[in-house]
Order: sequence, then C-alpha cells, then structure tokens
Amino acid sequence: MPLLDGLRIISVEQYGAGPFGTLQLADLGAEVIKIEDPSVGGDMARGVPPFAEEGDSLFYQAFNRNKRSVALNLQSEAGQRALHALIPHADAVFSNLRGDQPEKLGITYAQLKSYNPRIVCVSLSGYGTTGPRRKDPAYDYLIQGEIGLMSLTGEPGGPPERAGLSLMDFTGGLVGMIALLAGVIRARATGIGGDIETNLLDAGLSLLNYIACWTLNRDYTPQRTAHSAHPSLVPSQIFATADGYIVVMCNKEKFFPLLCQKLGHPEWAEDERFADFAARLENKDELLPLLDEAFRQRTTADWLADLRGTVPVAPVNDVPAALRVAAERGMLIEVEHPRWGKLREVASPIHPHDVPAPVPAYAPPLGHDTEAVLREIGGLSDAEIAALRRDGAFRSTATTVSRTAAE
Repeated sequence: MPLLDGLRIISVEQYGAGPFGTLQLADLGAEVIKIEDPSVGGDMARGVPPFAEEGDSLFYQAFNRNKRSVALNLQSEAGQRALHALIPHADAVFSNLRGDQPEKLGITYAQLKSYNPRIVCVSLSGYGTTGPRRKDPAYDYLIQGEIGLMSLTGEPGGPPERAGLSLMDFTGGLVGMIALLAGVIRARATGIGGDIETNLLDAGLSLLNYIACWTLNRDYTPQRTAHSAHPSLVPSQIFATADGYIVVMCNKEKFFPLLCQKLGHPEWAEDERFADFAARLENKDELLPLLDEAFRQRTTADWLADLRGTVPVAPVNDVPAALRVAAERGMLIEVEHPRWGKLREVASPIHPHDVPAPVPAYAPPLGHDTEAVLREIGGLSDAEIAALRRDGAFRSTATTVSRTAAE
C-alpha cells in the first residue's frame, strides 16, 4: 500500500510552486484532484515553451504526473455546486493563488466547513492572505531578489545573480505540503480542520536561517564570496582543475590535514597560519592560492578518485552529467504518454523500503477526469452532471458567483 493511500486533496493549482508540492504527495499515493480553470485553457503550464503543443507541454508533464484533472469554473454558482459535492469526501483543499483569491473562489474553511468540518484549507500565496500585498502576484525570480538570495549569489564585484533553479517555487511547494500534512494529521485526530497558510516570501525568508542569526545578533553583513566559498569554513569552495571544477569541503578539522597529505603538502597542515578553522579563515589569502595551484595540476576525475572516501568532494556537473548520476541511482522513471511517447522524468526522492514503486501515470489533458470524479467521488448522477454542464460549471460564460453564494 502506498504511504499516502487514502489521502485525497483537491488542488486549485497552477504553474510551478503548488504543482511541485502536490507532485510529491501524488508520487507517494495521495489522490490529487487538480482543479483547472476552463476559461483560460487550464493550468498556464500547459503552454510553457519550448516543448509545448495543443494544450500540453513537457513543463506541465514534469509537474503533474499521477494527478486527475477536473475542469471547473469556480466563479460560477454551478462550479461551486460541483466543488461542494466533492468536499465531504476530501481531506484537504490546497491552492497556490494570490492571497485574495481563496476567499473569492469559496475555498476557505469558513466557506467549506458546513460541507465537511474536517476539511483542511491550505493557501500557498505570494505574500499572504492579509496585509497590503495580499493581492500581489509573486514569482520565483522576484522572491529570490526580495529575500536577499541574489545578493549572495555570484562573484564579488559582479552583479547579483539568480540561482539556476526555481528554488523559491520548490521551497514554497514543499513547505505547503508540510502544512497540509500537519493539518490533516490534526484533523484526523480531532475531527476539526481549519485554515493554514504559508507564502513564497516567508518560505524564502526561512532559508536565511543561520545567516539571519549572525546578521541579527552580531555585527555581521553577509557578502558574496569568491568561488562560491563557505563564509567561514576554509577550504570549502570550488577549485579549478586541469579540465573542470571540483567542490572541496573541509567542514571538520580532521579533513584539512588529510587533504594536505593527498595534495602532497603535509607541511601546510603543520603551518600555524593554517592550524584550525579560525586561523585558516584569517589567513585564507595566503592559503587559497596554494590550493588553487595544486588542484590545477590534475583532472577532476583524478582528484575524485584520490580524494573520495577521505575528504568530502564532488564534481561540478552540468545537467546531463547530473542526470547520468540520477540514472545510476534509480532516480529516473519512464512515463508512457500518448503524444510525447516514453517520457523520462526525475522520480520521487522518498524511497519506502516496503512499498513497490507504482507505475507512474502521465499528466492528464484538461478536464480529462471531470465527469468520472464527480460520479465516483461526488456521487452525482448523469442528470446532475448534465445540469451542471448546462448551468456553466465547466465553461467560462456562467454568471460569476457572489461571496454570499460561495459562503
């Protein structure tokens, strides 16, 4: 039995942050019912280039395997009726929308508790559901700038730089899933759900962690470091080799003497200038040129062969090389898709020992599961579904629902 068998989530999600979060739960066996707005062609991720066609894209596929797609106009009275048929049979409603949207779409606890007092309503917004910025949209790039991450990334003297991955979206999605699981655990114990919120800005700010502690409590101003060096541990950084780069991290005192031996210079470890972390930090301008020159003498592969198992090291891989590592570790899966063929994707990083890996399902077309979900889960008859269709639940032309109607 999958780890999250029996967990049902209704997710009003789009693009990256929310879908990345629910992907983790879907891979572990949760049933994720993805609500998509038919008035805009569903999740905007369906049209993200470069590999997109006819309402689908590889970007969309990467975030949405193992989910079910339901096309609902939640701004219509009929769309709300359809949603309310599903709520009694769900554990949680999750959304990643602007902070003012959950209430407008009728997906807060106050608006849904009469249908299911155990329902957990989780909002992952950009800046929160209250305050002057609740209506502001937020994107990964913006949050990286706002939390100071870009000011810490890149070489000293150069411009601020964005991290190469959507770290804020991914972090927000994971934090949202922690919030959801925590809420469901409490609801199953007490019978009472509730609202839980997080947002991309707060999730990003939480990553400042020890840097924030140093800055808030001592006379410390974070600075970018050359060669992506650790701010206090020396040597812990990137070094150029004869044919590439290598990351070396002497994060324990025992590693520096071992490194010096491997480099053929045991005398460096006996030099009082380099005797411990504090001394090496103070005298890094003398130490690092010595290490730079030593590492340039051999290839990355040579150094890895010599240092692994003795000193913490890693190659600086490009993405194809990293994916070869993923393949070696069994971290790639294959998903059969009717248009794209056999897709290879990165697997879940969670590996229960007693549960066989399920056969992954491709991300469905827009609205693929609408009627099946309403029948199987909502218990609606063909006549009731036909009435919803007639009243505009599955299209964008129905009258917008008022807050009173949603409540």
